[in-house]
Amino acid sequence: MTTALFCIAGAVALVASVIVVTSRRIVHAALWLVVALGAVAGCFGALHAEFVALVQILVYVGAIVVLVLFALMLTKAPTNPLPTLTSGRSPFAAVVAGALALLLGTGVVIAFGNEKIEPVPDGSAEAVGTAVFKTWVLPFEVLSVLLLAALIGAIALSQRKKED
Repeated sequence: MTTALFCIAGAVALVASVIVVTSRRIVHAALWLVVALGAVAGCFGALHAEFVALVQILVYVGAIVVLVLFALMLTKAPTNPLPTLTSGRSPFAAVVAGALALLLGTGVVIAFGNEKIEPVPDGSAEAVGTAVFKTWVLPFEVLSVLLLAALIGAIALSQRKKED
């Protein structure tokens, strides 16, 4: 049952990710990103990593996608279909992406083979929280400053007047 849920969530994430990169409307791409990231959270849930799934939903779906949509609104980005958004190199990019996926998939199968994932014991959220706020506090703060800089940049771009 767990394997079936993981496979379904993985397939949804894969399909939604393809739609994200092929969508001609940027707002639709952002909304499909919500579906893709939610499906990744479903993969974590199927692997009994409920804390990581919740963090995936809160941080990525709840914060990053909202930040992207907020930046789109502030910069007054065009929301109509953009036919010039993609170039003629799409078939080449698809071939490279497929070859890379095949290479990485083969590497994972060779490296891990038939290993089984052991369920995480109860109370692991405390260990993750301790690691994040003791060991990884500097990268965590750097990321928050980066997101703040992106928000300030979006506000600055939206306030800039067109030069005639």
